[in-house]
Amino acid sequence: MRARPASGEEQILAMSVRNIGFLLDRLGEDCHPLQFLRELTQNSIEAIQRSGRSGEIIWDVDWTTFDLEGVRKLCVIDTGDGMTGSEMVKFINQLSSSVAEQSIEGNYGVGAKIAAATRNTLGVIYVSWKAGAGSMIQLFRDAKTAQYGLRQWRLADGAYDYWFPVDDELRPEAIADNGTKVVLLGSAAAEDTMRPPPGAASPSRWISKYLNTRYFQLPSKVTLRAREGWEFPRDDANRNVLRTLTGQRKYLDEHAVTSGSARLADSTAHWWILREEPAVSNNSGFVESAGHVAALYRDELYELSNGRSGMSLLQQFGITFGHRYVVIYVEPREKGERSVTTNTARTNLLIARQPLPWADWAAEFRENLPDQLKQFVNSKAAAAANTDHEKAIRERLKEILNLFKLSRYRVTPDGDAMIDPETLARGGQPGTARQTRAGGAARSPSGAGTGGNVYAVFEKTDGVPGRRTNPDPFPEVNWVSVTDGTREPGDIEDRAAKYLAEQNRLLINSDFRAFNDMTAYFVNEFGGVPGVADLARDAVRAWFEQALVEAVIGVQALRNSKEWSPENVERALSDESLTAVAMQRYHVHFAVKRELGSKLGSRRA
Repeated sequence: MRARPASGEEQILAMSVRNIGFLLDRLGEDCHPLQFLRELTQNSIEAIQRSGRSGEIIWDVDWTTFDLEGVRKLCVIDTGDGMTGSEMVKFINQLSSSVAEQSIEGNYGVGAKIAAATRNTLGVIYVSWKAGAGSMIQLFRDAKTAQYGLRQWRLADGAYDYWFPVDDELRPEAIADNGTKVVLLGSAAAEDTMRPPPGAASPSRWISKYLNTRYFQLPSKVTLRAREGWEFPRDDANRNVLRTLTGQRKYLDEHAVTSGSARLADSTAHWWILREEPAVSNNSGFVESAGHVAALYRDELYELSNGRSGMSLLQQFGITFGHRYVVIYVEPREKGERSVTTNTARTNLLIARQPLPWADWAAEFRENLPDQLKQFVNSKAAAAANTDHEKAIRERLKEILNLFKLSRYRVTPDGDAMIDPETLARGGQPGTARQTRAGGAARSPSGAGTGGNVYAVFEKTDGVPGRRTNPDPFPEVNWVSVTDGTREPGDIEDRAAKYLAEQNRLLINSDFRAFNDMTAYFVNEFGGVPGVADLARDAVRAWFEQALVEAVIGVQALRNSKEWSPENVERALSDESLTAVAMQRYHVHFAVKRELGSKLGSRRA
């Protein structure tokens, strides 16, 4: 007998979690080590907004614990609407529960519990005041059961509960009738939770740096401050201070020469050109003060790329030179079903549940680079002008270009020729398919040649649309150096070169030791000859440049071949691979020696 749904009010057996401790630990692994700063700050912002008044958030030492036990514990205080004891039990001890309304785009009700509780297994203490009455709970991880939950307390009257009232002497000075303090106990009683996790940027200002670079701007009625210099005496007003945090926008607007926005197909790219001033380096401890890229969503920043990764991404956006002074934030637009959300741990931004299309954004921005940015990049590129070796290299390679087997076709949907996508040659793949009455190729009656896959007989065998092209295989070459400001320290450091595929541009590092060692060798060999240093440097660069140009042209011929995926080609043109190309000595030595000998005569005795 078949079962049927019950009539009337059907009941459901709700799904439950068998081991919520394991689930929390696993979700906590996906969080950034400093994610708890954002989650607790955001909870405080929302608490202030619910109060309808201006409010303050303070990240500080929990001075109560310090005075009583001599241990520094990190705490956050807000002057929001506060919670009663029973409200804290309800909202803190349920995983997907929040005072704020939950939604896929908004509050998940899990952030602080995942990011903070899993990194403070000894406990997270919540002390909150509402209408002047204070209450306290402690969320912790039970070492015996490995489960998270609220600690039970025995009250003064002998009863037991999961919250208890607290005296007014525990109330922070900033809180009047309503507000909350959250204390992070870490994993041991003696642990100093004011100390940053390993690897945190700006260890002495780690809270300020993270929150400033996480928020673009704060709500107008919220003031955010964070303790710096907590290891100095409390009365040292010059070093032990509360810094006011504003987010990145205030710094960028105050230190920019110019700024603007560019509308992309599905987003808006906001950009700033920073002044060349000491602040770019001096302010790096508490904001992201030099060039970088990030995604902007609801006044928060995601996937921020700085340092070498930031330089590389800026170059993809067309900021080939001067990237230390350019900042780009891309803000995706929501449209219809194309929603913008974050993952549960709020570590990544998603568009229609997919990762951000950085490559597409970079290509579109680069192709329509705003005029101010174009002028700025060109002014920086002047110091790294194209070398005068290009003509000689082209002349030497002219007769052997056919050896590089460069493609004369490219795949394009509106192409006027059918080409073989594996070889990019005209005519498509050869085959023996019969023509049907409708003009199409007949399918093989057997599975022969399909490798067991019968659907393989439906593979198109007459090629794909393509178009003939006459690309210039020679990359544009620039020699760059820290000395003249065309290369930033850390960018292709101790590497020979970098290839920017999107622009077909080769940046060669003038400071690379192999080039300088070879130059020094010939200066010594021809010592005493006037002008030998400049001649030797030019000749060495010319022949190393040819080696690198040949490598770039040669690897390009491997694109779209059966055994070379785009990833393989990218690795073959990586900074490290190009450095390997420049590590040859014999042929460059021979060529430079011959060239200098013809100009300067025999080397010295």
